[in-house]
Amino acid sequence: MWSDNRIPVQSTPAHDHPIKRHHSARYYAHRVKENLTTRVSKLICAIFLFLLFLVGLLTFILWLRLRPHRPRFHIEEFSIPALAQAGGFENAEIIYNLTTRNVKQNIGVYYDSMQMTVFYEDQSIGGKPLLFPFYQEPKNTTVIAGPLGGASLTVTNQRWEQFLAARGRGEVVFRVEVTSIIRFKISTWNSKHHRMHANCPVGVGPDGLILPSYRDKRCPVYFS
Repeated sequence: MWSDNRIPVQSTPAHDHPIKRHHSARYYAHRVKENLTTRVSKLICAIFLFLLFLVGLLTFILWLRLRPHRPRFHIEEFSIPALAQAGGFENAEIIYNLTTRNVKQNIGVYYDSMQMTVFYEDQSIGGKPLLFPFYQEPKNTTVIAGPLGGASLTVTNQRWEQFLAARGRGEVVFRVEVTSIIRFKISTWNSKHHRMHANCPVGVGPDGLILPSYRDKRCPVYFS
């Protein structure tokens, strides 16, 4: 008997030729349309992002120009002439001169009310309303000056002795607080009311006059 143990051999063509695919004109038209749509979408998206950036930039610049700024308060003069006089307690009076400046170019400020209080060691020694309601133009400075005495100045004999003791040490330090109710005005728009506080430390020397280190000093301002 004969057995057939031959292993089958698969012949490989000598040369493999790639299969060529032929696309129709409709296929190429679709691809062109698809690419064109993608490019248009990217262009529209880029234009939208640019416009969004431009609007944001213009809004930021406008906000910088129109945002309200706290008015600036300065102490120009502050004196208690009676400190340098014998028996001055009977004639005690404070002479003050403050300024408030609106630094903005396009924003006005309505002062609906203003109250000044003078403190010594955080205890009120007197105060009074200041000015009538007024409107402060942009880039404008308003002077607030006058005397504080009589019934508006509540200084006891004991407090006066404290003043004299501090004068003997070379300096009597007070704190002037100006509380205002204000509104900001931008063109025809008025803001809501804000309560503003200006705290001005001020010291006088043995002659009762303001010390040079306190003159024209800018006062911290905050809203509550």
